[in-house]
Amino acid sequence: MELDYAAMGWRIQFIRKNRGMTQAALAEKVGIEPSNISHIERAASKVGLATLVKIANALQCSVDDLLCDSIECEHEAFENLLIALTKDCTPKELQLLTDLVQAIKESMQTRKYNWQEQDSRSIF
Repeated sequence: MELDYAAMGWRIQFIRKNRGMTQAALAEKVGIEPSNISHIERAASKVGLATLVKIANALQCSVDDLLCDSIECEHEAFENLLIALTKDCTPKELQLLTDLVQAIKESMQTRKYNWQEQDSRSIF
């Protein structure tokens, strides 16, 4: 599996903004130019491991939080993203999102069951 630099850049930007941090402030903490943060967030350039660790430390998150789209079994990072996305929601918005997630999950389970049924009937 190849690293999804676009998704990683989006996550860096999302967490940075969530922390109320500018690109310049993050760049200063990491020790790189602000234009480099912009390039990383837009996936215009690839980030090295040492810089990625510095970014994670500056954002007070784990590297897993930044790479979860490229890690096959990263459950906790997605949970953290859901929490961050819903942090500023009203109770009504949370209820709506919960209902939507539940409906989507039920739909996926139904489809998974139907796919398994079709597979078991297949002769191949």
